[in-house]
Amino acid sequence: MDKVDTQSLMLQMRALSAQAQNRAEDNVPAVSETGEAKANGFASLLKQSMEAVNAEQVKSKEMKEAFERGDEGADLTEVMLQAQKASLSFQAMTQVRNKLVEAYKDVMNMPI
Repeated sequence: MDKVDTQSLMLQMRALSAQAQNRAEDNVPAVSETGEAKANGFASLLKQSMEAVNAEQVKSKEMKEAFERGDEGADLTEVMLQAQKASLSFQAMTQVRNKLVEAYKDVMNMPI
């Protein structure tokens, strides 16, 4: 993957991060949130992230199938770029999952 693609991916990740931060600021309660409310917010953010990864994979699959059929608008470069985006987003989500599992294990192994 060349430098331009990496920069594009980083820009997309920063935009998503800013968007998530804006959503969090819009939902700031007058009183501090309870642990359950924070957990629900985190769960919702995680769910949205997983849905975004799934959408990338579905789009990649559709573009590949269109290219295989020989559709006019199916450009090989666009198909390959979408496949790389889907792959990178899946790998990133896998790393997030691994870190969450590791953090969970650390918390569970803490002495009381």
